[in-house]
Amino acid sequence: MMIHTAMNNIPLPSTHNKLVGYLLWIFGFTGAHRFYFGKPKTGILWFFTGGLFLIGWIVDLFLIPGMDRDADHRFAQGHLEYSITWILLTFLGIFGVHRFYMGKWISGLIYLCTGGLFLVGVVYDFCTLNTQISEINAAERNSATA
Repeated sequence: MMIHTAMNNIPLPSTHNKLVGYLLWIFGFTGAHRFYFGKPKTGILWFFTGGLFLIGWIVDLFLIPGMDRDADHRFAQGHLEYSITWILLTFLGIFGVHRFYMGKWISGLIYLCTGGLFLVGVVYDFCTLNTQISEINAAERNSATA
């Protein structure tokens, strides 16, 4: 899916999916959608306050399109799909499946043997997964042009 920038009408590749964002919003009082769109600080705040006592959770219903646009601007598109990686982390993170998908075989095996590094690694990945994917995608793009 392509998004057009307002200033120069150049298509901007979409890295995140609004539908996935809305599905995660259902569990938004845990901050899941905020982590997905690359907002780990407020994701943690939502997690510990129940989505800012459910008020922020309701407001976020209307903010998701903007969070999606911001994520599309901030993160690099490439062969790794953000939505797939996030689904793997969310449902199979303690087994390291998302790390295998990203090509991080050693840490994937460590996660598999230690329950996501005793869940500390899973929490770390919730806070940094978008950046990890973006760095891998950007490195792949740079090596392809070199």
